Amino acid sequence: MSLNPAGDTAPPALVNRAVREFHRLSGGLTRGAALLAPIAARCALAVPFLRSGLTKWSGWFSVSPVADALFESIFKLHLFGHQYGFPIPVLLAHLDAVAEVALPMLLIVGLATRFSALGLLIMTGVIQLTVPSGWANFHLPWAALSLTLVTLGAGPLSIDFVIERCGGRYRQPARQRRSPRRSV
Repeated sequence: MSLNPAGDTAPPALVNRAVREFHRLSGGLTRGAALLAPIAARCALAVPFLRSGLTKWSGWFSVSPVADALFESIFKLHLFGHQYGFPIPVLLAHLDAVAEVALPMLLIVGLATRFSALGLLIMTGVIQLTVPSGWANFHLPWAALSLTLVTLGAGPLSIDFVIERCGGRYRQPARQRRSPRRSV
């Protein structure tokens, strides 16, 4: 094989073809990941909260007495080297039980994803103040997933995406919404 003027041993056409093929495969990988990554992030964040939330119910619309007891006597906020009880613990136990089921369900289907992820991010912050030792194994990954979903949204396989696409179809451009000017 002879050397081309640039000193390369491979024919330029072969190198160009390999580069094009690499870019084609890389683009496919990117499109596939863009489709699947948001679903994976939504489910990875939803599952631990949903599992925890389901343990706080003892039937339809009945929060477990254990959930109330956790907020009344066991869970404490760790602030500035001291421990403080939760204010209005029974109400917080009920709100927590509802949020730990509702927000993950919304995430799984991809509805109100950014707000659901924000709610779980706030819950993660409160959990961090309650169980400070869990930051590396649990709270940091939950916070990272929450921030990712708040930033990027639900992705193309979600109800949010469908609503956004359909909503855009029925919106009128700003110039059509204005009333026409009347000439005098």
